[in-house]
Amino acid sequence: MNRFSLSSLVLLGLTSTSFAATPPQFGTAEHPFAVDSPWNARPVKPVFGTAEIPTSDYFPSIGGGPFSTMSFLGGKDSPSQEVLGAKGKPDVWDYNQNVQRAITVTHWPAGLTPASGSDGHADIAEPDTGMLHSFWQLRQRDGHWAAVGYAWTRLRGRGWGDPADFYQGTRAVGIPSTAGLIRRHEIDDGLPTYRHALAMSLTYNGLASKPAYIFPATAADIDASRNTGSIPEGALMMLPPGYDSSKISNQHLRKVVDTLKTYGAYVVDRNDGTPFFIFVENGSGFNLHGNGWNVEVAKELQRIRANLRQVVSTEGWIDGNGKPMKMEKPTNLLSLRGPWRGKGGEYDAVNDQLTLAAGAKSRSSVLRDIGRVNWAAPSAGDQCRFTVRATGGATLALQVRSEDMSRQLFDSGPLADGASALLPCPSGKARYDLIAAGGSTDATVRATLTKQD
Repeated sequence: MNRFSLSSLVLLGLTSTSFAATPPQFGTAEHPFAVDSPWNARPVKPVFGTAEIPTSDYFPSIGGGPFSTMSFLGGKDSPSQEVLGAKGKPDVWDYNQNVQRAITVTHWPAGLTPASGSDGHADIAEPDTGMLHSFWQLRQRDGHWAAVGYAWTRLRGRGWGDPADFYQGTRAVGIPSTAGLIRRHEIDDGLPTYRHALAMSLTYNGLASKPAYIFPATAADIDASRNTGSIPEGALMMLPPGYDSSKISNQHLRKVVDTLKTYGAYVVDRNDGTPFFIFVENGSGFNLHGNGWNVEVAKELQRIRANLRQVVSTEGWIDGNGKPMKMEKPTNLLSLRGPWRGKGGEYDAVNDQLTLAAGAKSRSSVLRDIGRVNWAAPSAGDQCRFTVRATGGATLALQVRSEDMSRQLFDSGPLADGASALLPCPSGKARYDLIAAGGSTDATVRATLTKQD
């Protein structure tokens, strides 16, 4: 599970009056991700499945706690900070690049405090750079900041991974913990619903093992085989439009219910023993039960559990500005993350491109990543198009060889900017290599590999 926080020293000055009167500015620290992100879209006439979230050891819950998080803001005047591994080595696992390295965040918030749970989540929004940094098991150790895992995404992005870059955050489904979080500035903003889908975890007897995840998720808990339920991670859960919220006296609970009827909640993680848990930002004061145990709230939470259903299809989607949109799946299967062998080439992760010095040559094997996301994996016999974008006269070639390297199955030859080639989509155990060559000046090269309809 993953968590995330805006330090009290850098909280943005939003009042309930000004926030309610101002339309959302998408792609910001206060309202992250694009207007057509799945988080900011709502379904039209959803069709529901039949599976009910089962009861478990505890009551359903909505709130913060050690396995929730807060949203921290890295302001432009904040200092940079290096994050190392637990023993002070540059071995934080970078999920975007599939390498271990030291992580440097350009703007590190004052007063950052990771979630106290074992996942130790903390996310940092950097409006100045447009980045959203997500850490797993972040702690201060022996005078330095240490983490086990790290990933980044864009504040203006989709808020989900894609087939080429499947971990864009450190929650189980590959998203930052900002995604879907009920934020403190939203709780009493005077609006009837939150203006985005919520983030929800289920426990073992609710989650499915096969498939462990569906679109828009690109990953799931690594031990999903232990799940015994029927709802995959990435599923959108909603209450039916006829669910009566008019008699719910607790206004905070009513707002969540009406959001579940309008936007729903995506299943993003697994918990231990709670039928469903909806994440609220830590430090917000959100507490449905008050100073004790509210029997009426508990009953309503159980009624919500019994009525939540997975959305299996929709007639359409409405974006955050109220306009019709298509919920399209990303199609690019290829990242140039490497590792690259040779001199004069350096990988630029933010733009997923290789920068090349004049005359440089570099080579990379890419097989391990292609087809990893189940809903985007090609089938046997599918054709894919390899397309190159380059500057400075650079070229890129794709070669396919048999697993034992004895036979060459395909060679695109050096392709310049705008050129493409058709080939059988990756399958089996063939080896796929990229060969980049620089031109007469410094250059860049990017590429996509997309399945053809």
